[in-house]
Amino acid sequence: MRIRTLSQTSLVLAALALGEVAALPSAQASLLVSSFSNNSVLEYNETTGEFIKPFVVSGSGGLTGSGGLAFSPNGNLLVTSFGTNSVLEYNGRTGKFIKNFAVGGGLTNPTSLIFAPNGNLLVSSFGNNSILEYSGITGEYIKDFVPSGRGGLNTPVYLRFGLNGNLLVSSSANSSVLEYDGTTGEFIRTLVPSGSGSLSSAEGLGFNTNGNLLVSSVVTDEILEYDTASGEFINSFVSAGEGGLDGPSGLIFTLNGSLLVNSFRTSSVLEYDGTTGAFIKAFVPAGSGGLTNPTGLTLSPTSVPEFSSIFALVVFGAVSVNFIYKHN
Repeated sequence: MRIRTLSQTSLVLAALALGEVAALPSAQASLLVSSFSNNSVLEYNETTGEFIKPFVVSGSGGLTGSGGLAFSPNGNLLVTSFGTNSVLEYNGRTGKFIKNFAVGGGLTNPTSLIFAPNGNLLVSSFGNNSILEYSGITGEYIKDFVPSGRGGLNTPVYLRFGLNGNLLVSSSANSSVLEYDGTTGEFIRTLVPSGSGSLSSAEGLGFNTNGNLLVSSVVTDEILEYDTASGEFINSFVSAGEGGLDGPSGLIFTLNGSLLVNSFRTSSVLEYDGTTGAFIKAFVPAGSGGLTNPTGLTLSPTSVPEFSSIFALVVFGAVSVNFIYKHN
């Protein structure tokens, strides 16, 4: 990776993180957002966007470059730590550090994570172009689920399971979305070809209310919509720069069906109509609570599943080599 300075890297790596999570039983939800450049996870009111508190305080447990977020079956929060090549585990209610959950197996600069149907944890290894599989209970390394470069994988960011059970991966450096068998990790096809619909540096993945695939296009500052079955480009769901969108990364649907998108450069979370893509407001205003370069985001456990958890469990990630220069 061509890195000018450590500070530049920390600012850019944040742009790609990711994460969403399937809902777990609980009484109250809140929005959690990874704040990459100050190594923390911040908590906001899921209805108003009002800052509540640092959920994972800066650097807790060695967290360096906070990215993907996922709640494990036991209710604890897992966070990818880009700088320490690990997945860290925190108490899901207090944010207190518990342990290094997943390390080893060649994990290099993890960006996002998702639980597979068999209960194991899949982690995108940005630095060596692979997807690694770990025990969802112990964190023990099992195997390379998608070996380095399979299917042309280059700097993987977000992970998402489709309705057909296959795994979708945003391949940032070649601006595409690749599809793999959700059980074996075998390459199936390039679902969204490189540059389709002006896609440039692919990141966040999600599904809108009609089931179409949404992809964050970092360089062009928009959210693009594709047919989930064919991968055919449909339109720009959120047009370039709408509402001040600048460097879109993670995206998630709220309980009321709105689309939230992390705007990396403006250190904010923007809200859009989940059906039309029209801008609504800055849900989390720039810098609220110390937010700096937001990456992954998720709803904390709630008794009512948020929309996108219907399509997939967990996600999200870091940044591509190209992104470092295209955003500086």
